[in-house]
Amino acid sequence: MSAWESAQQQLAEAVAQLGLDDGFHDLLRTPRREVTVAVPLRRDDGQVEVLHGYRVQHNLSRGPAKGGLRFHPDTDIDEVRALAMWMTWKCALIGIPYGGAKGGVAVDPKLLSRNELERVTRRYASEIMPVVGPEKDIPAPDVGTDEQTMAWFMDTYSIHSGYTVTGVVTGKPTALGGSLGRGGATSRGVMYSVFCALRDADLQPHDVSVAVQGFGKVGGLAAQFLHDAGCKVVAVSDVEGGVYNPDGLDPIALLRHVRGGAGTVVGYPGTDRITNDELIALDVDVLVPAALEGVIHDGNADEVRARFVVEGANGPTTPDADKVLEDRGVLVVPDILANSGGVAVSYFEWVQDLQAYFWSEDEVNVRLRKLMEGSYAEVSELAADRKVSMRTAAQMIGVGRVADAHRIRGLYP
Repeated sequence: MSAWESAQQQLAEAVAQLGLDDGFHDLLRTPRREVTVAVPLRRDDGQVEVLHGYRVQHNLSRGPAKGGLRFHPDTDIDEVRALAMWMTWKCALIGIPYGGAKGGVAVDPKLLSRNELERVTRRYASEIMPVVGPEKDIPAPDVGTDEQTMAWFMDTYSIHSGYTVTGVVTGKPTALGGSLGRGGATSRGVMYSVFCALRDADLQPHDVSVAVQGFGKVGGLAAQFLHDAGCKVVAVSDVEGGVYNPDGLDPIALLRHVRGGAGTVVGYPGTDRITNDELIALDVDVLVPAALEGVIHDGNADEVRARFVVEGANGPTTPDADKVLEDRGVLVVPDILANSGGVAVSYFEWVQDLQAYFWSEDEVNVRLRKLMEGSYAEVSELAADRKVSMRTAAQMIGVGRVADAHRIRGLYP
């Protein structure tokens, strides 16, 4: 099942629970605007290659669009549509005044030089300029992009505008109007979600073992935060494979191993090598899938032995797998709740840029924790009241708020 098919199936379940009619369902599932652009790239050797870029604005009923920009070879329009839809529900769920968007370029950033990455970013930014802006659509980092990507994007937009527009993107360097605490916000939100799930089960962080699939921007820091909080992180993985030690791993030492020339967690001393599939099936308390979409599916959901699945990635569990996990009593904390810390602090950054007044990192983290815990409690309460999964409850809240905004605004003309 593709990410877009998964997103539509999840929406259909929420629509049925909310009792919305077919017209509203059609309105909610149809992206408001889709842009496909050619991104010509002049390689360092002078050769020209044409890449394909996308920007999808799924819904604008609650405010300007918000969503990441990813550089990945498998990026296509359906993936971007799904991610934009999930972002719509995510923003509505946690109560921030954004609609959902997503963008991407089908390219492997690892195969580009720094100069080539800059040229791709600036050309893509110039191509989608008519539909983005601090009051229209605000991109942010995602898979294959980072704060430097956002700096290039902001600079390109600002040059064309004739003045500096810091609020056009979030996830920027702090020297350019970025927010303290933004870099690890998604991972910190995952940690807060784990804490909420453990608290409801009368468990403490030092009582549990954790496996993290994906040792990138989200998974790497999530592993570190959970380790520092007392959890025993026994396994992590990346695209090359994973490592396992039942006595626990030190994520900071693992990061030094990766950056010290290995380029992967594989081969870290004192560990057993495992595959990504084997990591998903480990006998741990908490599984954090923090890589890409669809890694837990109907072919391996029966093998998941974790008591809690806390989704750091977007769409890592397919609807078929959700049913299997629910039937087995596995608590899945859905992506639109668990990984919403990134967009929450992106919102904080946007607010700070508009005010030209910036908060301390402690202020950012306190606001984030309050928002995450409040949203988790709301989802958990609805799930218990309606006897539905956490995912369905989260979707019902997000979809319901967007539907309410449509009703109040009306249909033009």
